[in-house]
Amino acid sequence: MNRTPTELAQDQLQAYNAKDLDAFVACYSEDVKVWRMPADAPRLVGREAFRESYRSGPFAQPQVQAEIAQRIAMGNTVIDHEIVHGRADVPQQVAVVYRCRDGLIAEVYFFAPD
Repeated sequence: MNRTPTELAQDQLQAYNAKDLDAFVACYSEDVKVWRMPADAPRLVGREAFRESYRSGPFAQPQVQAEIAQRIAMGNTVIDHEIVHGRADVPQQVAVVYRCRDGLIAEVYFFAPD
């Protein structure tokens, strides 16, 4: 089944909140690249590095949940304004850009407020 970029963004969010690592990682390409902006190079490259980062990070913290405040979809790109709960005393905001290719998320760019 070839999912649209919007479906991929939603499916990975639901898997993230359910802490279903396999379903979460299945939304991403084998060669996924993840940036935390500003950056000159990706922080993570490849599905296995991605899996391990999330296994020991957010998926090890069941209280961490994300909700979408706003979503913009343009072609193969989805931009989410997320509110993340459970990492700190107050919810954190982040903008996430998902670039999709061949029915999977291939690039992710995280932008946090200054």
